[in-house]
Parts: sequence; C-alpha cells; structure tokens
Amino acid sequence: MFENLITWIELAINYTNGLLWGSVLIYVLVAAGILFTLRLGFIQFRLFGHGVKLVLQGREKVDGISSFQVFCTSMAARVGTGNMAGVAVAITVGGAGAIFWMWLIAMLGMATAFIESTLAQVYKVKDSDGQFRGGPAYYMERGLGKRWMGTVFSILLITAFGFAFNSVQANTMTDALNNAFGFDKTIIGVVIVLASAYIICGGLKKVAKASELIVPVMAVAYLGIALVVLVMNLDQVPAAFSLIFKSAMGWEEAAGGAMGAMMAGIARGLFSNEAGMGSAANIAASATPNPNHPASQGFVQMVGVFVDTIVICSASAAIILLSGVLDNPDGQQGIGLLQLALTSQLGGWSAYFLAFAIILFCFSSIIANYSYAETNVMFLSKSKKVLYIFRGLVLAMVMAGSVASLSMVWNFADLTMGLMALVNIAAIVMLSKVAYAVIKDYERQLKLGVTPTFDSTQFPEIDNLEGGIWVNKNQKTPLSDKESKQTET
Repeated sequence: MFENLITWIELAINYTNGLLWGSVLIYVLVAAGILFTLRLGFIQFRLFGHGVKLVLQGREKVDGISSFQVFCTSMAARVGTGNMAGVAVAITVGGAGAIFWMWLIAMLGMATAFIESTLAQVYKVKDSDGQFRGGPAYYMERGLGKRWMGTVFSILLITAFGFAFNSVQANTMTDALNNAFGFDKTIIGVVIVLASAYIICGGLKKVAKASELIVPVMAVAYLGIALVVLVMNLDQVPAAFSLIFKSAMGWEEAAGGAMGAMMAGIARGLFSNEAGMGSAANIAASATPNPNHPASQGFVQMVGVFVDTIVICSASAAIILLSGVLDNPDGQQGIGLLQLALTSQLGGWSAYFLAFAIILFCFSSIIANYSYAETNVMFLSKSKKVLYIFRGLVLAMVMAGSVASLSMVWNFADLTMGLMALVNIAAIVMLSKVAYAVIKDYERQLKLGVTPTFDSTQFPEIDNLEGGIWVNKNQKTPLSDKESKQTET
C-alpha cells in the first residue's frame, strides 16, 4: 500500500514537472528575460564592467553585511551540485547543445536577477536585531499589497531550499566521500550536521562570513583544474564549440534532439543560477549596499549569475566535452560522468580533488540555502521559537539526506523551484515600473559622475516602504548644475 502511494506521488511529480518545464516555464523565463533585457537597454552588457567593479568594492567594511559577503553567500547557494552533477545531467539528457541554452538563459537571466534584487533592496525591512531582511515575499506584501502571495512564495521556498535542496546537497557530499574514501555515511552525516549547526545557529552574519571565506577558495581551485584540462586539450576547443552550437540548433543528432537540449539546458541553468526564481533576492536584501542605492545590489547579483553559469558551469562542460568521455561514458551520468572525465585526464588523484570540491560546494550551499529559508520563516512568523524549531528540522533533513537515497527529492526540488519561479516572475513583472524607475535614477546619477544615492522621498509613487531606511536626511539628491542645464534645454 505504502509503496503504491509513493509510486503514484512520484508519477504525479514527474507529470507536473514535464508540464511545468516543457510547456510553461521555458517560455515564461525566456519571455521575462527578453522583456527586462529590452526595457533596461541591455544593461547586463552595457554596464557589466561597472557591476564587476561594485562586486570588488563591496569588500569595504560596512555596518551589517557587505555587498561582497552577500555576493559570496548567493554564490554559495548557486554553486553546488547544479554546477557539476547538473551540467553532466544536462549533457547526458540533452547533448552538448544543452550548454548553449544554459548560456542563453543565463544572459537573459542576468537582467531578471537585476530586477528582482533591486526590488528586494527597495522593499527591505529591519528586524528586531537590526538586520536587513527582504526578498520576494516582502515585495509581494509591501509592493503589491498581497501578503497571501508572499505567504505562498515563502512556503515554497522553505520547502525547496530549507528541506529538499539541503537533503540533496548532503546526499551528494556523503556519496562523494563514501566513493572516494569509503567513509561511513552515518558518520559523515553527523559531521555535516554539526558543522551546519555551528554556522546556521549564528544567523545571517555568520553565514555571510563563512561564505566569504569558502566561496573564493572553492571557485578558484575548481576553475584552476578546468583550466589545466583546457590547456591539455587546446586543439579540441574549436570542435567542442562547434558541437555545442550544432547540437543546440538541431543541425546534427544529439541525445534528446534540439528540444531536449533546450529543456535540459534551461532547467539545469535555472537550477544553477536561480535567476528569476527569487531565491537570491532574499540574501540580496540583507546587504548594506555600496553605493547606498537599491540598484547597486542588482548589479552585484547580475554578475553572480554570469559567474555561476557562464564561468563555473562552462568549466564543468569543458572538462566533460574535452575529455572525450562522451564517446564512451561507461554507463556514467551526473557526478560520475564528471569524475570519469577528470580521472581520464589527470589521473586517479583528481577523484580526491573532486570529492574535496563537492564538499566545499555542497556545504556552502547548505548554509546559504538555510539563510534564504530563514528570511522567509521570519516573514511568516517573528517568533524566535519558531525559528529554532525550523533550524532543528533543517538539520534533521540534512541528516536524512546524508544516509538515505532520495531519488524523488531531485524531481520534487525541480517542481517547487518551478512554482517559485512562476510566482516570483508574476510579482516582478507587476512591480517592474518601480524597478525601472529606481534603476533609471541610478544610471542618471552615474552619468553625472556622482556616487549614486537613493532618497525615497523623491519617489512618491513608491509607497509602503520601511520607514527610515531609504530617506537620505542629509541629501535630497538634488539636480546638479549639469543636469539642471540639460533640463532647461
């Protein structure tokens, strides 16, 4: 009886996923990305260099959590199994062409990430501890006046990031360590739980500090290995690029065909970079931005999408495609395919390196995923008791994921992620005029050569903001002499 119930649930989840990803989300995500790209005048390309500059200057010490710490925390959540196992799965299912669609959804998603992170900053609040909090649930309540919508989003995010994704990350870590070193999964699970508890019980600031230490190390190490493989197979790079584009456009047969490549690439791309999902916007709201303007955090998160997909996911794709393992995959898929690719190029020691990379990638994802969920738990209830209970449940799911085979969790995570994206995209489209006005204000000041600041009193159309956060009491951001002359003209 129980087994039949599980089978029916799995069938229902798979059917809904097929409908959601095959007939709805692909078009919604692409349409939203195109809309925001056009309305922002291709800002992700025009001002990409400015975004990189803001990420680097975000290291400056500020009260609260810095832009760089927030960038690292969002990257900690983005960079995980999706960048390794996810890329391998996309190639296995959709062929090399899936990589092209991952790139495309990332370039369009950069604009979507810009919008959602800017809105998260605009409508952020301060909690009882003086910590900024915000995200889709908050701009749905304050910007749209729809708390019910924010509640639905919060429940979906808590389910996906607090429970489903964290169990998947823990499962990947224990598998990697068990395969590489033969460690007992139960012991590994206990260690992961204790390490996770130490950080998440310290709240958002501790998560941000840990991410600032872990993310740069793991990213540089992984990209370094990918660069070695690239140099070793430099003569194969043109052929790899050719295969990606030919497979994407259906010019030659690929596993799943052109549509299979598109679906696999977009689904894995969104899972990896989270653009449009609304998840990264939760941590984006917690930043004390530099410059002190909501749009500055939009630039930072825009760069985060680029680094995640265009840089790190491409590194995984390069390792797989250049190694030649696709010609003889030996039945491997997912992380096993990536491991086979590395060992074929660099020898057996690379399996240990990959296990180390997985530990860093997945552990950082667990603590960052928790931070997203914590903000939404606080949206639903301000009770610290509820927060402590939630932390216990998260750790329980991490332990369960460590020791159990949770094949259905991947599909369930895709389902909740897809529903989150639909709710969030609906909200940011309805609030897009607010985002456009705020971003236009930032660009106006940037063109005048002044450091952008935001004064909410100059935007009477934006109401229901948290009092005192965005009112610049010392400066009303007046028109400069140059702008006054332009206005008169």
